[in-house]
Amino acid sequence: MGSRAGSQRRRSDSGGEETDTEPESPRWDDRTAHWRNAAGFWILGLCNNFSYVVMLSAAHDILSHQGSPGNQSHVDPGPVPSPYNSSSRFDCNSVSTAAVLLADILPTLVIKLLAPLGLHLLPYSPRVLISGVCSAGSFILVAFSGSVGISLCGVVLASISSGLGEVTFLSLTAIYPRAVISWWSSGTGGAGLLGALSYLGLTQAGLSPQNTLLSMLGIPALLLASYFLLLTTPESQDPGGGDEAETATRQPLLSSEAPESRPDSSWNLSFQEKWTVFKGLLCYIIPLVLVYFAEYFINQGLFELLFFRNTSLTHAQQYRWYQMLYQAGVFISRSSLRCCRIRFTWALALLQCLNMAVLLADIWLSFLPSIYLVFGVILYEGLLGGAAYVNTFHNIALETSDKHREFAMAAACISDTLGISLSGLLALPLHDFLCRLS
Repeated sequence: MGSRAGSQRRRSDSGGEETDTEPESPRWDDRTAHWRNAAGFWILGLCNNFSYVVMLSAAHDILSHQGSPGNQSHVDPGPVPSPYNSSSRFDCNSVSTAAVLLADILPTLVIKLLAPLGLHLLPYSPRVLISGVCSAGSFILVAFSGSVGISLCGVVLASISSGLGEVTFLSLTAIYPRAVISWWSSGTGGAGLLGALSYLGLTQAGLSPQNTLLSMLGIPALLLASYFLLLTTPESQDPGGGDEAETATRQPLLSSEAPESRPDSSWNLSFQEKWTVFKGLLCYIIPLVLVYFAEYFINQGLFELLFFRNTSLTHAQQYRWYQMLYQAGVFISRSSLRCCRIRFTWALALLQCLNMAVLLADIWLSFLPSIYLVFGVILYEGLLGGAAYVNTFHNIALETSDKHREFAMAAACISDTLGISLSGLLALPLHDFLCRLS
């Protein structure tokens, strides 16, 4: 477990005993700590996923790079569509946007696979610093890139930042009240919406992709400020917070879980214990893998090919709108935990796979007459994906003991990354096949 480097004041060891002079002080301190932690985890979720989202929103621009310094050639001159690729009805780039997806997700996959083996030996604070530096480096490298290859290196840095941050902050939720999971998830959804919307809005307003990316350098600084200055020092408190009713009805994943165990022993589990915990998580991991496989197969395999010529939007603008609407759906559903909780996440996986089948069939048969129908399907896709994410981690937090929770949260976060990686690998040959069609 890493030590916290913030300057926050710890509450008294009495943990809420009233004094004669200031009977309301502990309650006030608890309320202040609650909102600081809630805001802190929301901002961490926002900043952690921001660069990842922006790179996916810029994927079409990155791959249509013309080699001019500063990437200036990606600015759309206006609403009048530019000439399209006449060799294919899909107006394809030479490389699928799935290439950007893979550069944006494979480093994250490696980090998450290796994390349970020894990442806990590195304290939290250095991990957060590395994440912030990589995020800033990704914006700078892609902004000043002169080639697709260098741009993809910048995308890799964004992936390292996001993957390391997700493992770190999801593990960190285990030593805070359980309510912070909802705030973290909402923040990651906000990153999707604000990241995609800011890239869409600034480029639509005429700002070059280079300057758009450079304007986002404040995000890594905000991440560091939130961690070091806003979060309170974690206390030895009940991670369940105020969810007594839920805790009373929770169904442990493992019958041998010991409620009295403390989270600070989570990484001292034996290999056999870790494997047993992991097997207990499969009922949530497998549906989440399927959700994200279908989701990102759509996003980076099909978005680029869902091209409507009978609209005032250029191909690049259509792609950006798809990304923005998807992220809007994710934000709404990731922020919905307090009003809608879903235990059977396999149903979300089935619905997302149905979405994938419908859009793939449309690319082949072109039966959807309007781009606005596609907009609706994409918004719905985002709602399903965000709901699957937040409910999966909320269910895991409820159904694991204190001793296992930190390891379980870090292990389960491999799910979305694995699904995304598989979708990218399949989307590349599909892109090449469809783009060879006349």
